Amino acid sequence: MHVIHLSVECFPLAKVGGLADVVGALPRYQRKLGVDAWVVSPYYDKSYTKNNDLQLLHEGSFMQGSEHLSYQVLKDPEDALGFPLYIIRIPGKLDREEVYCYPDEAEQWIAFQHAFLHWLKSKEIVPDLINCHDHHVGLVPFLMKHALEFNHLADVKTVLTIHNGQYQGWMTWDKAVLLPAFDNWKWGLLDWDGLINPLATAVKCCDAFTTVSPGYLEEIYVQANGLEQLYQTESYKGYGIVNGIDDAYWNPELDTMIAKTYKKTSVKSGKKSNKKAFCGDVGLDDSLPLLAFIGRFALEKGADLLPSIIEHIFSNAENKISIFILGSGDDDIQQELHDLLDRYPGKLAVFFGYNEALAHQVYAAADLLLMPSRVEPCGLNQLYAMKYGTIPVVHAVGGLKDTVIDLAEDQGYGFVFTDIAASSAAQAVTRALEAIADPTVLQKIRQKEMALDFSWDKSAKQYIHLYDRL
Repeated sequence: MHVIHLSVECFPLAKVGGLADVVGALPRYQRKLGVDAWVVSPYYDKSYTKNNDLQLLHEGSFMQGSEHLSYQVLKDPEDALGFPLYIIRIPGKLDREEVYCYPDEAEQWIAFQHAFLHWLKSKEIVPDLINCHDHHVGLVPFLMKHALEFNHLADVKTVLTIHNGQYQGWMTWDKAVLLPAFDNWKWGLLDWDGLINPLATAVKCCDAFTTVSPGYLEEIYVQANGLEQLYQTESYKGYGIVNGIDDAYWNPELDTMIAKTYKKTSVKSGKKSNKKAFCGDVGLDDSLPLLAFIGRFALEKGADLLPSIIEHIFSNAENKISIFILGSGDDDIQQELHDLLDRYPGKLAVFFGYNEALAHQVYAAADLLLMPSRVEPCGLNQLYAMKYGTIPVVHAVGGLKDTVIDLAEDQGYGFVFTDIAASSAAQAVTRALEAIADPTVLQKIRQKEMALDFSWDKSAKQYIHLYDRL
């Protein structure tokens, strides 16, 4: 079976969030199971494209409205990522440093999708299935069926994977002239509430859609930023598949980015060594339990609650815990956290930004990981944390609810709170501190969660089963 994954993020080419981790791992595991899985992504002026000798495979051009666009298809001839990665470069559109936040983003993604389909047609590539990831490539299922130029792909099956349904790619109808010529009778498939909505279009036109956890699938039927009715109507297409993690990259036994490698049987000494090294670097007391947060400073991540959560925790346990924050985003949240640094010297440390090696060191050093998310379609941080013997403290939402079982329940290994409030999160942290104060309980939880299987092997098989059904 030949499957193409189409995504604007793919680790290590370009990473903003979990989308990149998924697309950078799932195809490799599918290939191990006999699927000829490719990835196609845009070109970015980043270290991957600068440091790799990419081979030029194809050149072509097309009209986007009144603009003539030329494109190139490039590839690493060694397939060093474990799967073929094809990169589409369009001068002036897909050759920039950042992935998002450009004012002509709609034009960028339309050009990417058009170039992708134009390349398939030019080289007579007809895969068995195309797996589209998020709204950025949501027009592809429509164009394959209804664009006059690409109707030879009409019978190719399509799967849409929704990593975050809050973002839908809305654009006004004046952008329609930028699309390849399509059957005008089908304009309604592009429309949702008076706008072109690529995510809604993909849901209408794909053969199946997946969410990145069963819990998130249930949530979008009742809360989906305006698409609830659509998901309900198309529910027969829906499947929830929990993301996996790349357990070769996220593995404390093999990790070259941490101070000392360790495994399940040596987790106690391994965590102690990593915490001592890490806390020494960031100025925290390594004799205290370490609570960490890693993520974007955004409302959906509950990051606006962090300052209040920190104050609640320190008001009850100031001398019993250290806190480390790794993230960036909302300026107001950053300022509030910066102000707290002066109030809690030696107890709170913050790194503003994102650093991949530092994230690995945090997972290896921390005792607890806080995820107060309002929206979390799957969540990967809690899976990484458990792989490193770090105990998650999470809000019961989306994939967090699917992957973390509260210690109070049978077979539990984490701490879950149901109210999205600073006081509830702080109470869950306090409960966790009380539990792990017993070294026997701490060791038992660590070994239980490190034994859990969240690898891509299981999830990749579920995707392939869906592909086979289609």
